[in-house]
Amino acid sequence: MWEPSLSRTCPRLAAAALGLLLWSLESAAASFPAPAFPNFDSPAQIAAACDKGLAGANARVKALETRRVDAGWLAASDGLNAFVEDAYYPIGFLAHVHPDKAVRSAAEACELRWQDFSSTLGLNEKLFKATLKAKPRDAVDATYLRLMREGFEDSGVALPADKRPRAKQLSDRINELGQSFDKNIRDEATKVAFSEAELKGVPESVWKTAKRDDGGRVLLGLDTPSYTPVMQLAESPAARERIWRAKTNEGGDRNLALLAEIVQLRREYAKLFGVDSYADFTLRRRMAQNTQRTSAFLDEVKSAVTSGETRDLAELREAKARHLGTPLDTTRLERWDVPFYSERVKRERYSVDQELFRPYFPPQQSLQFVMLLTERLFGVRYTRVDVKLWHPDAQAYLATDVATGKALAGLLVDLYPRDGKYNHAAVWSYRNGATRQLAVEKGGLGKDGVGKDGVGKVGLGKPRLPQAALVVNFDRKGLTLDELETLLHEFGHALHNNLSATRYTAQAGTSTQRDFVEAPSQMLEDWVYDKNVLTLMREVCPACKPVPDELIAQARAAKDFAKGNLNARQHLFASFDLALHGADAPDPMATWARMEGATPLGHVSGTKFPAGFSHIAGGYAAGYYGYLWSDVVAHDLRTAFAADKLDAQVGRRYRNSVLANGGQRPPQDIVREFLGRDTNSKAYFEYLRR
Repeated sequence: MWEPSLSRTCPRLAAAALGLLLWSLESAAASFPAPAFPNFDSPAQIAAACDKGLAGANARVKALETRRVDAGWLAASDGLNAFVEDAYYPIGFLAHVHPDKAVRSAAEACELRWQDFSSTLGLNEKLFKATLKAKPRDAVDATYLRLMREGFEDSGVALPADKRPRAKQLSDRINELGQSFDKNIRDEATKVAFSEAELKGVPESVWKTAKRDDGGRVLLGLDTPSYTPVMQLAESPAARERIWRAKTNEGGDRNLALLAEIVQLRREYAKLFGVDSYADFTLRRRMAQNTQRTSAFLDEVKSAVTSGETRDLAELREAKARHLGTPLDTTRLERWDVPFYSERVKRERYSVDQELFRPYFPPQQSLQFVMLLTERLFGVRYTRVDVKLWHPDAQAYLATDVATGKALAGLLVDLYPRDGKYNHAAVWSYRNGATRQLAVEKGGLGKDGVGKDGVGKVGLGKPRLPQAALVVNFDRKGLTLDELETLLHEFGHALHNNLSATRYTAQAGTSTQRDFVEAPSQMLEDWVYDKNVLTLMREVCPACKPVPDELIAQARAAKDFAKGNLNARQHLFASFDLALHGADAPDPMATWARMEGATPLGHVSGTKFPAGFSHIAGGYAAGYYGYLWSDVVAHDLRTAFAADKLDAQVGRRYRNSVLANGGQRPPQDIVREFLGRDTNSKAYFEYLRR
């Protein structure tokens, strides 16, 4: 089914720039793949584009309803998906990054109108019946048809007529609540006040130029370049506790109420289909298949990490006792102590201080480093082009195939934090590519490969080039190695979009099963710990000093420190998500307090973590386990590069097998083709237990 609710692959979580069909762009560079990304300077421009896009989409729906279900019907249906991408997805993306709050609000209003279009389309009996009549030519067509049918079914088209209106009401309301949830986090402007003495240990560059309150105290926000150094380096426990509580309570009571309503509505939605829980409703379409299998997997993870978690927390408590000179038996480890003492132990044991990496990895050169790695490994070159975008910090790149010079895709990058911007790390695949585009109009194909107004014959057009946007929030002074890992992870999502070569847009790039989508990005994280890989930095930044080999070796050893605790935390998030979407759909805050309270560090009274857990308010609902599930696959994929992480032959095979296929083949088949065998969890559980 066509789903205009933007999915993002992130964090450490996407479909297309508004086409030349809809308007011309004066400042678009000719070298950026058409259609160029639209510039909006006012809410009125957003509203006008929204009106025109919806009118065009509805006209295309009517044309598709009357179209004969022949050999070209599948391509025609994907043409509708392509149009929706072009008409809506850039607007939806700008709601997360545009610097003007009024423009963001207009984009959010447009999002709700497209959600109404989507839920209406999902109940379109004529198109659903057409999917039942359509005949696939091959396995790709069969998969595409199956996914379309399932999308219609999950939207409620096959429900009794008296239940369909409620399905639409629920879908629209859930989407509206999820949008409000994200908006509350994005627009929160919390500042935490500190005396200079409280910031002892935090580099002056983090706070020296920050605004001050009337009492002269430093005001720091909850953005990553501010929050992380305080949590990892501030000697003052009180300082760490204040900013930790502020971050943990992001979204507040408003979001707790929104999430509670979302959970109840999702349960009601599942019950319309005769399914006991939203988790079961969702998982039946995933690799995990059902709640029982997912729970069994999480139990296996818990068994593998429990002893490591206990050992890690004991080491951190001992480190705190040594640091403060207090008796071990009376020393209590708090949640705001964990990042600080984790970094302290790493410095003591491995001589690794993440702050020491910043001079080695300037942000712009770090981006160029990742792009050069992509060129060497996958044969794709990124060239910066001059395109006016939503903010001066945003950048545009054209991706070309090194061997042929052929244009492949476009990539937009937004590196630095600012007020009102999405405050984590994510990739939006706002335009999906396709190797075949149909003419859905009388006059044939338009300039960007999409037809103009609705009926007519099928034809072959130019390949539709994908585009993605990578959004992070890095310190302008440089990246830590952890942040470089985050950049490479997100770039993996962008590559999944940019290097997709599927027949249909609806199956391209990250449009794959949610419990597989993180695997291609998680696989690449380990590349930043390879000294041979890091030598590429010298080529993009000759003036940068090379990272000493011994520092990389120490960082590699330090990376595994406290992995038991980190994976136990991921297990808790995934288990909470499944519990929340179980048959009883319990209260989020009470459930979190109970589940976190059963962990070794317990629950801190007054904190409201679920209020900021945007994954489960949005597209990762009943799917957060996918981070762990995908990590199993990622570890297995990585084994093919064990001998040489710069092996271009393996990289090209990976590009052609895994990245190019998007979601047009089952993940198991894609991985089997790449590895030459069925995937297994051996590498993952060996990693957890060593």
